[in-house]
Amino acid sequence: MLHELRVENLLLMERAELRLGPGLNVLTGETGAGKTLLAHALDLLLGGRARRGIVRPGAAEAYVEGVFELPAQLRASERMGGRVGGRVPDSAEELVLARRVWPDGRTRAYVCGRAATQADLQELGGAMLSFYGQHEHRKLTLSSSQLDLLDAYCGDGAQQLVTDVRAAHGRVRELAALAESLREQAGARDRELDLIAFELSEIEAAAPEAGEQEALTAQRDRLQHRDQLVRAAAAAAELIVPEADGGAAELLAIAAGMVEQAATLDPQLRELAQRLETLRYEAADVGAELRAYLAEDETSDEPAALERVQDRLAVLSRLARKHGGTIEDVLVHAQRCRERQVELRDADDALERSEDEHRQAVQRLDGLARRLTQARAKAAPKLAAAVCGRLAELAMDGARFELELSPRDGGCGPRGGDALEMMIAPNAGGPLAPLRESASGGELSRVMLALLSVAHGYGPAHPAAGAGAPLLVFDEIDAGIGGHTARAVGEHLRALAAGRQILCITHLPQVAALAQRHFTIVKDGTVTPAVTTVTALHGDAVVDELVRMLGASERDSAASEHARELLRAA
Repeated sequence: MLHELRVENLLLMERAELRLGPGLNVLTGETGAGKTLLAHALDLLLGGRARRGIVRPGAAEAYVEGVFELPAQLRASERMGGRVGGRVPDSAEELVLARRVWPDGRTRAYVCGRAATQADLQELGGAMLSFYGQHEHRKLTLSSSQLDLLDAYCGDGAQQLVTDVRAAHGRVRELAALAESLREQAGARDRELDLIAFELSEIEAAAPEAGEQEALTAQRDRLQHRDQLVRAAAAAAELIVPEADGGAAELLAIAAGMVEQAATLDPQLRELAQRLETLRYEAADVGAELRAYLAEDETSDEPAALERVQDRLAVLSRLARKHGGTIEDVLVHAQRCRERQVELRDADDALERSEDEHRQAVQRLDGLARRLTQARAKAAPKLAAAVCGRLAELAMDGARFELELSPRDGGCGPRGGDALEMMIAPNAGGPLAPLRESASGGELSRVMLALLSVAHGYGPAHPAAGAGAPLLVFDEIDAGIGGHTARAVGEHLRALAAGRQILCITHLPQVAALAQRHFTIVKDGTVTPAVTTVTALHGDAVVDELVRMLGASERDSAASEHARELLRAA
């Protein structure tokens, strides 16, 4: 329930404070006085968009604040433990929603004095009140809105089915998109597999090894300078271990023997003798290896060997240029190709899995949609009968109202597989026709009020009786209605207000006379800018306002008596 509504500097409204109570609260005033400003103030508390120019000229900011009773079910709900719940202090006994608006259109939201987001207001405000604007009845011409009303009437089970169907439909679309993407990639995948197979076969045929290119380069250089290397090795071998006697190795042996003999006379020479002996053996080994090098070279087919090395280097160089610059890069590329080959081959399996999952998701969606259709088909005639009863109370006695369910064009959608058409025959004996085609504005308003009465429940209500937001706000929902019908609408609103709170912005004295609390809004155009004030009316002030609404002057005694009669009849 909304205890207080405070508004500051909202266009014409410099300051206003409404203290609402349970039951039916009405707000009246001359056309142009600013009744819709209060509706806009409530919309701001619901997280609605702030229009430019809504701040009173000359004011630094506009401010709207609503003090709500904090329902026990909201305190205990999962919502209060979640993101928004963190905005509400544990000790809070009331829920205070507020919104500041600056002239440039910027806004700031508050929950219980703490900074919040627009989404926070939308979530909490939506739990505290439901707003029905003066053109809200036009939504009844939309099939989606009609389905929403029927689903709400079906109860919590159907609401859960609607949620499940929406989720299942989203999953079906997601899997369908994935399967289509995989199918579109199939051609490119085949081309990529062919390219990978070609590159791998080329690399595997060459069978390069790490370090091979460097080793072959060194071998090529030796083969290209063979004559120079042979001459150097032969000359060195001849000097160290010649074919004839002598050479460096032999001279070192003689020197080592001479120093060894001298060491018997001077022990200091023994170490030098050992070093000379080591050099003799080392020289002999080097000479032998040089002879072996020359012998190995004599057995090689130098031109053929050089050609083979150059051909191999050409193969390796070509691979290196294609795949990164080095043989190591080629080997890394080959490994990546093998891994990609596995991925691409697995993609076929992924497509098959995706198509299988899609079929299962479609089957699940169809099953949920059938259950939802059954729930709707069961509830539709009950809702139609309940609405007919309400319409009879709203001066549409004899009107027929039916709900026609049919398969949805295009198959199952996010709302299921049904299309709904609300049919009405406003006059007894008339043919049924779609609501959007045959109902006038006043009739649409009454149909909407009847549907809301059934949805929110009073009297012999449907299974969802008592559900819904604690505060219902109607902004001239009685537009296009007058006479006895206006009285019936007012009585309907008062009955709907039993056990809850309703704020109704109205121009009908028949509705205003039934209110538990009456507020009026008056504009003073003698000042610039104009100022509107909101006043709670009591006693004779209520009579005076009803007289004004009847279009009579204050001195019209007949109108005053009529107004008093309206109040007595209430």
